[in-house]
Amino acid sequence: MRPLIPPPIVTLLAGALMWALDRWLPLIHWLHPPWNRLGGIPIVVGVGVMLAAVLRFRRAHTTVNPMDPAKATQLVIGGVFRFSRNPMYLGLTLLLIGWAMWLDSVSPCIIPPLFVIVITLVQIIPEEEALEQIFGSQYLAYRQRVARWFCFD
Repeated sequence: MRPLIPPPIVTLLAGALMWALDRWLPLIHWLHPPWNRLGGIPIVVGVGVMLAAVLRFRRAHTTVNPMDPAKATQLVIGGVFRFSRNPMYLGLTLLLIGWAMWLDSVSPCIIPPLFVIVITLVQIIPEEEALEQIFGSQYLAYRQRVARWFCFD
């Protein structure tokens, strides 16, 4: 199965849905200003993780395009990829978590877990299948060492 919508667009749609939930269905306000600005922390960390991943891909001269994982020419396993097989999706998730905190009502908080489920099913699993076909046992060994989302090793 080939992904249909680029992950950054899925993230923007999720963020817009979070805003709409906060605007029209704000259940409980839990982080009042200025404390809601602590949401900037996961946003900054998320951007940093994504930039580090993109730089690793660029250095390895392999594709950053998530829409066609079959174009991968190198298996990147260093840097942030030692802690997550999917640091770019981890970064996008951190952006959504920070946005949920910034919005300050509980209703947007349901979207980041849904984003994780959707991106895993429609993006990560197909990518993993493609990488296994391209890199075989090298990818399988990497997959056993490093968690899909995050590990502390």
